[in-house]
Amino acid sequence: MDTSIMTVREVASYLHVDEKTIYRLASKRKLPGFKVAGTWRFKKDDIDAWIEHQKKSVPKSDSKLANTIRRKKG
Repeated sequence: MDTSIMTVREVASYLHVDEKTIYRLASKRKLPGFKVAGTWRFKKDDIDAWIEHQKKSVPKSDSKLANTIRRKKG
């Protein structure tokens, strides 16, 4: 179990997307995260679980982010 806490920049780098994408997904509650003193933070375990859920629920041709996630996690 990885209890690492990640910043927006770290999650964006991990998922190979722009930071704006992370802000947008988090604010819409489509990406699991929480705010500390007004700044977004993410548990790595939650991001990894979210990735696995996305791999199972998003059709292959559905989105650029889904394709990025599939490449990242294999």
